Amino acid sequence: MIDPLVASMKISSSGLRVQSQRMRVVSENLANVQSTGDTPGATPYQRKTITFKSEVDRALDANLVAVKDIGTDKGDYRIEFDPSHPAADENGNVKYPNVNTLIELADMREASRSYEAGLQMMVKSREMITRTIDLLRSR
Repeated sequence: MIDPLVASMKISSSGLRVQSQRMRVVSENLANVQSTGDTPGATPYQRKTITFKSEVDRALDANLVAVKDIGTDKGDYRIEFDPSHPAADENGNVKYPNVNTLIELADMREASRSYEAGLQMMVKSREMITRTIDLLRSR
């Protein structure tokens, strides 16, 4: 009876772990939304992406989730005309990161909600384990 509950906690904890990493990646992207290169025409910060993979825990017979890769978005940089900027090229254009604030905020909200759902699963599993132990003690 307890094994499925332990498995559900392990599944939830793997979800919490990846959503936490996802929030870190999104936070880094948001922190660098205005980062530019140090020299004229230099390449600015590149948006980071995170991908997940499924892993099987044979001992618990459970599918877990893990981070597969943290990569970079190969999308186009945002270019703005600002000849007074230190990173402006010979035409006065400055390359800014390929980070879209609205996309990052939506991703952060999704990660936060997924984290909260996983946390609630942990709480419920713990409650069920505690109740099971209490039932066994009352025998």
